[in-house]
Amino acid sequence: MDSKHHIVILGAGESGAGAAVLALKQGFEVFVSDSGPISPKYVKELEDAGIEFEQQQHSEERILSADEVIKSPGIPEKAPLIKKIREKGISIISEIEFASRYSNAKTICITGSNGKTTTTMLTYHILKDAGLHVGLAGNIGQSYARQVAQKDFDWYVLEISSFMLDDMYEFKADIAVLLNITPDHLDRYDYKMENYAESKIRIIRNQSEKDVFIYCADDPETIDILKRHPAVAITYPFSIQKEVEIGAYIKDEQIIIKLDTEKEFKMTITDLALQGKHNIYNSMASGIVAKVLELRNENVRASMGDFKNIEHRLEDAGKISGVNFINDSKATNVNSTWYALESMTTDVILILGGVDKGNDYNMLKDLVKAKVKSIVCLGKDNKRIHEAFEDDVDVIVNTFSAPDAVKMAYHLAKKGDTVLLSPACASFDLFKNYEDRGDQFKAAIKEL
Repeated sequence: MDSKHHIVILGAGESGAGAAVLALKQGFEVFVSDSGPISPKYVKELEDAGIEFEQQQHSEERILSADEVIKSPGIPEKAPLIKKIREKGISIISEIEFASRYSNAKTICITGSNGKTTTTMLTYHILKDAGLHVGLAGNIGQSYARQVAQKDFDWYVLEISSFMLDDMYEFKADIAVLLNITPDHLDRYDYKMENYAESKIRIIRNQSEKDVFIYCADDPETIDILKRHPAVAITYPFSIQKEVEIGAYIKDEQIIIKLDTEKEFKMTITDLALQGKHNIYNSMASGIVAKVLELRNENVRASMGDFKNIEHRLEDAGKISGVNFINDSKATNVNSTWYALESMTTDVILILGGVDKGNDYNMLKDLVKAKVKSIVCLGKDNKRIHEAFEDDVDVIVNTFSAPDAVKMAYHLAKKGDTVLLSPACASFDLFKNYEDRGDQFKAAIKEL
């Protein structure tokens, strides 16, 4: 057993509960503490396993007696309790860091401000279809720790957020993918882009010359941070703006992937299941991973051609009287909304708003002017959206529930238009999370 025998886990969501299961299996004394209510399914799991826990409070004395703390990614570094733990010199790590100590599986770790969930799911789909014994974890599905405790995969595809990266130290990605770095979560990084970029580049931490790093050569923030933190791994860039010698690029409407000067993988863009410029990037990244693992070309083409995108990401939510409804509730930052608008081919009624994380709406202005007829705000405080777009669209209205937003958007739309829920904001002012927001949006469409 590890010399650190008393583990405290802060947060009892999927990552916390999974970490508790693994810690117990490894023989640790475990205590789980959540400042909010714990979901009944996790309460039952902890009780059944005999794991001590508390909810809707933090017993500081008990927590500060820990040898090590596993922290939920959602708890900010500036939280008073975290500061006290740091002051006592107690190690704070992420669930990903903890789980990696007890797994010999290889990891494919995907991060980026936008597209990471889609790319993670697509990569997992390709590998699973090719017959690899692969798990899916991180920011998605069952926690990595739970799967390490209960399953035995050869590979894991992990969606990794900046919050997870902040508490990773010894963990190493065998294959690391950095899709892009655009403004997001700046409230957690003192509103400094360089702090956020420093967090993202931790994805290459501890990599050796035998590991692989895949990145977007068209992303200026990525190129800039790599100048300060050059990768030591084998690197494969991908680009739609230029040809690269080794990596992936576009030529004659085809994705071309070359990992050496001899062999090429080619796939016509129109055959990809995921359309739109942003999804070409996602497909390139996944395709490079597949070829690093030497999967057969025909298998990779088939998987990239039949993939079904995730719920709440540019999800077709139905059509009523010729008006299309699209659920992009997972767009919790401005850049995600930019990608959504960029892929639209009709006039748009745009549903925006929620918890603003220090958004700069300027990057949306040209697309809003070109494609958006009206904006329906869905949030408690919509002042900044009005200020940003009042000169760009004829109508901006406020709503405070999903049914009201859907009714208003439908009223403003005409046949052939698209009602797009792509909020550019977090959801916590009116909803439990972005999934709840998307589900309420879809339910409201059915009620029309």
